[in-house]
Amino acid sequence: MSTHIEAKKGEIAESILLPGDPLRAKFIAENFLEGARCYNTVRNMLGFTGTYKGVPVSVQGTGMGMPSIGIYSWELISEYGVRNLVRIGTAGSFHEDVKVRDIVAGVSASYDSSYADNFDLPGVYAPGASMELLLKLDAASKATDISYKAGNIISSDVFYDQRKDWWKKWAAMNVMAVEMEAAALYMNAARLGANALAMMTISDHFVTGEETSAEERQETFTDMMKLALETVV
Repeated sequence: MSTHIEAKKGEIAESILLPGDPLRAKFIAENFLEGARCYNTVRNMLGFTGTYKGVPVSVQGTGMGMPSIGIYSWELISEYGVRNLVRIGTAGSFHEDVKVRDIVAGVSASYDSSYADNFDLPGVYAPGASMELLLKLDAASKATDISYKAGNIISSDVFYDQRKDWWKKWAAMNVMAVEMEAAALYMNAARLGANALAMMTISDHFVTGEETSAEERQETFTDMMKLALETVV
């Protein structure tokens, strides 16, 4: 048992999916995993372990923002020996050719956070995904015929940003989309020697103004869920 997760050692698989929404974790457990059992209810941040195609897989809610996923990913790696962590979340697109409901993978994650200060580095760190998981994602995409786009994303500490046209500056640097967790996940995984990958379904669009509902984000982004599971088995 760790500070925020009540599972016993051995109850969490080496590969795990990390949705921000604990109800999305419950949806995945009930609809994709065989024999899923809940191992965590602390703070209602639900976690489950079952099997997918006979392989043990866990799914754990992480909450919103870098501090929250930072807590859960650190404990999962350091206390429970998790080796492969795949964030499955939502993002807002900065470009017309990255459309609502497209799946994006963060090869690297820019950030506007002070999270990296925790590591006392003598320069500016560039968080990136695990090449091992990126290659597995690409193979899974070909096998399932579920497409994705890959590139740089931005992990932001602020949802309601007050700076006018702030996102256009990131878009001009060919950043695909904004979310709030990937950079912290990548930093923790790098520090602790684990593999990490962030996959997001585009839920809203800064250029067109299109957006999806909370229910859609929780239960209908099933292509991303399947692609993530195929990546870790």
